[in-house]
Amino acid sequence: MLHPTILCHQSRPNTPRPALLFAIASDDPKQVERVLEHGHDDTQDPAQSALEFTLGNEGLKHKLGIVKKLLGYGADPSKTALNDSKAKDEAVLDPATKYYLDRADTVTTRRINALMERSVFRPLVRMRYGIIGQDRALEQLFRVLSIHSEKIARTPVVVFLCGPSGHGKSMLAHQFGSLLEVPIHTVNMTTLRTADDIWRSYSISSDEDAPPCTLVEFLANNEGKRCVVVLDEIEKTERKALWSLLVPWELGRCTFEANSRTIDVRNVIWVGTSNIGNDLILDYHKSLQRPEETLTRNEYVELMATLRPHVSDQLGASVLSRVSAILPFVPFTTAEKRAIASEILQESAVEHLVQGLSREQREKVVEDSLKDFVPSEGARSLYRAVSSLLIDSMDF
Repeated sequence: MLHPTILCHQSRPNTPRPALLFAIASDDPKQVERVLEHGHDDTQDPAQSALEFTLGNEGLKHKLGIVKKLLGYGADPSKTALNDSKAKDEAVLDPATKYYLDRADTVTTRRINALMERSVFRPLVRMRYGIIGQDRALEQLFRVLSIHSEKIARTPVVVFLCGPSGHGKSMLAHQFGSLLEVPIHTVNMTTLRTADDIWRSYSISSDEDAPPCTLVEFLANNEGKRCVVVLDEIEKTERKALWSLLVPWELGRCTFEANSRTIDVRNVIWVGTSNIGNDLILDYHKSLQRPEETLTRNEYVELMATLRPHVSDQLGASVLSRVSAILPFVPFTTAEKRAIASEILQESAVEHLVQGLSREQREKVVEDSLKDFVPSEGARSLYRAVSSLLIDSMDF
């Protein structure tokens, strides 16, 4: 049954098609996604009506996850009964749900949707509902990808995600594979010392369906196809270990041994994560006149330009000259911290504890967790704070 607040704004919302309705009733975001994936050209309208249905259903334990899936498949909050701040307040939305609804209803979001409409990377726009914050990093990423997809690929996409720990770099990197539905191979760069170590490394990605293989085998098995290679903690390896990446990144092909055949890697997406520039980014953010607001486009461009020489000094100019984009990950605003804490609370493993809390108690857990936020640790400090507060709430 829809929330009465929603019903007072419109007489009768469109009813989601039966398959989607049953998926929502199952309270399983993955089931909802499976139905939406097979929606073909009529996906948006069912997702739209399903959004209103979901927001008004107070019996769903995984409402946030379902809302995120619907937004990712085209549901537009501006066309619902909750298209003004007063209605959102009356509907008693939690901070995380409100955050994602607001994010879906911005000018930047609409521009990105138009920019990526015909791009082969279009599924990646759903990244906005997989992480909190980093709006400017996502915007820059989509700009780079839109240009790359408009031409025949001659070189791979190489993106570096840099910044403080706990701000979504690894989370975003691994979404490339899942959203594009392509294979992914993650290299733990902290264990490498030579160039050969990279190609012999096994993936630390948790893909139960894929048999264990080295990076060489992974690239050979997916030759000419779209796939993703994540180089995690790239700055923690020896610089010379990166030299073997220069030719693949510039020419889109590589040969691993003398007299061996060349492998086409033009369609590989290479994503490096790094803490390089951590202090620089934190200091830059503190110097802003409005640090509690999302960076302007000009501020983010300035930060990218400031960060690049620092990355070059540590990894080498020859490596950086082959990188498509270096994306700084910036500290969270208070609204983003509150949304993260709210999402952590809703997705907690101790579901029985969370369900036993009143609305006021949940709000208190979220607000109290913000006091223990550590900028250098990011979301991890909020996870720890929320977990501690839940433990303290246990009634023996």
